[in-house]
Amino acid sequence: MFSDVEWATFFPAALLVAATPGANQLLSLRNGLRHGLAPAMSASLGRFTAFALMVVGVAAGLGAVLAASAVAFNVIKWCGVAYLVWLGGRTLVTALRGRSDGEREAGAGRPAADGADRQDGVRSWRLARQEFLVAASNPKALILFTVFLPQFLVHDAGDVAVPLLLLGVAYIAVEFLCACGYAALGSRLRSMGISRRTRRVLDGFTGVAMLGLAGWLATEQH
Repeated sequence: MFSDVEWATFFPAALLVAATPGANQLLSLRNGLRHGLAPAMSASLGRFTAFALMVVGVAAGLGAVLAASAVAFNVIKWCGVAYLVWLGGRTLVTALRGRSDGEREAGAGRPAADGADRQDGVRSWRLARQEFLVAASNPKALILFTVFLPQFLVHDAGDVAVPLLLLGVAYIAVEFLCACGYAALGSRLRSMGISRRTRRVLDGFTGVAMLGLAGWLATEQH
């Protein structure tokens, strides 16, 4: 199983792909900036749940089906475009208003510890759901697993299902490390006590970047 994979070439390539700023990595940066490292990392579990489902689907052959179906590809693509537009627009509105959701919660007060715990739980679920939806509604992510992972199988590999699963798990681990880096950067900026204006600028940049990613995805052809 392990000998069926070219690990020496896989890890540098996977690191390059995972470290490239994308919608999910921008979310990790934004969540680290607005909520701190721990909430940002717990939110990333939504992304990795989606990736795990994709890896299982690719190993089962579903990725090839999507790659061959223009209809399925376009349905998922336009769902992803719509969600990125909504999320990017909402982020821009937050930047223009100059007050984040976290600041509104703090301003409202927390009368009881159990109420605070419920608010934290709802927030964690909301952030994880965002990460999941951004990852799951991007057909390029599934195509990435379909096209990218098989390149690192040895030519004489027999049954490829298990090696593909191993590659998928390894890629998720690399992506997790990169997500930690983005979340830690956001958390570091948060701990430095940056001004509200600077935070608004960063929120605005994130919103514009998400809208740009939505535009890029909309113009991608199957």
